[in-house]
Amino acid sequence: MKYFKLLVLALVAGSIFSCSTPQKKEEADQKVTKGMPLTPATKVGLSVGDEAVAFSLKNVDEQMIALNDLKDNKGAIVIFTCNHCPYAVAYEDRILAIDKKYKALGYPVIAINPNDPAEQPDDSFDKMKVRAKEKGFTFPYLFDEGQKVYPAYGATKTPHVFLLEKENEKYFVRYIGAIDDNYKSADDVKVTYLENALNALLENKEVTETTTKAVGCSIKTSKG
Repeated sequence: MKYFKLLVLALVAGSIFSCSTPQKKEEADQKVTKGMPLTPATKVGLSVGDEAVAFSLKNVDEQMIALNDLKDNKGAIVIFTCNHCPYAVAYEDRILAIDKKYKALGYPVIAINPNDPAEQPDDSFDKMKVRAKEKGFTFPYLFDEGQKVYPAYGATKTPHVFLLEKENEKYFVRYIGAIDDNYKSADDVKVTYLENALNALLENKEVTETTTKAVGCSIKTSKG
């Protein structure tokens, strides 16, 4: 009988412990999470609709260029690109043409080299200067020294486009992705993703295709 009573007491105690433990754990979890911002751990970079990240980077003319310094514009075409990548090189003339056409309409190109020159020497700042002069770039060609801007945007390739629209002195992302659907040949392009988005904004219409897959070389990051 004594053994039976001890067994019953043990079972009751175990039941109470099992019921109270999750409650205590939940209370502890609430104390830990209370006041903490709930942000998606997997979110990297910007999405369409997000406010753009401001930046100030050195241009090939040694001057600092800031996104917020742009005046009398409707937005900006931020393109992460570089010297060495064959995809980026294939698009240079098209980027020049886009800048010539849309800068006058309020959407200038801002090119940014995101690569670490220690990993890809052809993308050094000095070689950026040479390339900009050779091609006659009509737009800023900025160096992402320290590689802080490209991850904030979420760029993964060169080239990678982020089309920004200006509203109340702030910039918002309206398109992310490729320039068009054929890097090999401008003559064989069927869909001009970037220009379609630009034209929609200029006509005060919604951009119908807001995201496409960027096609290009992977960004060369520091291994140190």
